[in-house]
Amino acid sequence: MMNRKLIRPNLAEIKERMAKSPAAAPAEATRDVATRRPGRPAPPESTHAEAFYYLKQMNTQTPMVLVLSDGEELRGHIEWYDRGCLKVHREDGPNLLIYKHAIKFLYKAEDEIDH
Repeated sequence: MMNRKLIRPNLAEIKERMAKSPAAAPAEATRDVATRRPGRPAPPESTHAEAFYYLKQMNTQTPMVLVLSDGEELRGHIEWYDRGCLKVHREDGPNLLIYKHAIKFLYKAEDEIDH
């Protein structure tokens, strides 16, 4: 059995080197400098637009059409949602819990064009 020694850098030495010459900074610290924009904050992780849309449709019980990835269309109104799925209340069938990744797109039923 071989003993393994943990090699840990001395942080005081690294700080001294970085203070003396910024060119000696590790590659990890300088790697993404080209992609950063100084003075400009990063965009927010979530704009809450999705939550606003779902809440509006839930409160008004807007009839919606959900088109799934396989082309199947489901009709009903959104009763509940979370980060990963929607609960659709249907008049012509049982209520369904649908994963968002299975939804290709959705739209209001009143926006349908009858041919």
